[in-house]
Amino acid sequence: MPYETISVDDRGSHVAITLNRPDALNSISPDMIDDLNAALDAIADRHQLCALSITGNGRAFCAGADLKAAQGRMAGADATTVNSAFLDALRRILLRIEAFPTPVIAAVNGLSLAGGLELVMACDLVIAVESAKLGDAHANYGLVPGGGNSVRLPRKIGPTRAKQLIYTGEFLSARQMMDWGMVNHVVADGGLTDGLEELIAKLANKSPIGLRRMKRMVDDGQEQSLEAALRYELALNAQHAASEDRIEGLAAFNEKRAPRFEGK
Repeated sequence: MPYETISVDDRGSHVAITLNRPDALNSISPDMIDDLNAALDAIADRHQLCALSITGNGRAFCAGADLKAAQGRMAGADATTVNSAFLDALRRILLRIEAFPTPVIAAVNGLSLAGGLELVMACDLVIAVESAKLGDAHANYGLVPGGGNSVRLPRKIGPTRAKQLIYTGEFLSARQMMDWGMVNHVVADGGLTDGLEELIAKLANKSPIGLRRMKRMVDDGQEQSLEAALRYELALNAQHAASEDRIEGLAAFNEKRAPRFEGK
């Protein structure tokens, strides 16, 4: 289907979403949130999907919320109501990306600020180019986070480092963010496509249902006590024992061949 603010490349086991508002540094608008929801609707039941990637067109991954558009929406209206409605929609799409059953990869091609950083943190894995800059940036404009930076950022990099980014509004390099645990891989400028494809290839030959269950184990386990999380792992393991992919994987091992997984 046609989209106004994103493009979608469906490659079978991998779907690539590109934020496509380069003149606005791929800033997040209500239309972009609608397009992202529609794109996720279209692939929600794809059992053979191994990965979803999100990147940006142009020199930015995502510069956050579209502040110019926000000013226009709030002109002559109840600013608090309009702002709350947008932030609620942003919160819901980020939660949906975070909870998407398949591993989600942020391919950071440039600036990732404020809501853009919140989008990065909603993803499972992050690959970034050497020149990419990441930061909260809200403080630079007299704003405060509304899409999760005050909550997810301390959990990702620790409260002391999170406060540094939130209070100062500074932009950090991809290498620094990798040192802090935010970014998994840094690649040379111009090498993002190859780096992403290499990462996708490592997932594409794995069991899709196994990937989905491992994502649930890790994500849901973070919110539980150690004992409860271990019980949850065993429960999902028991569910997985009856899966066709597990049977196929063991058969392939015994027969010394590559497995043919179908996500069942």
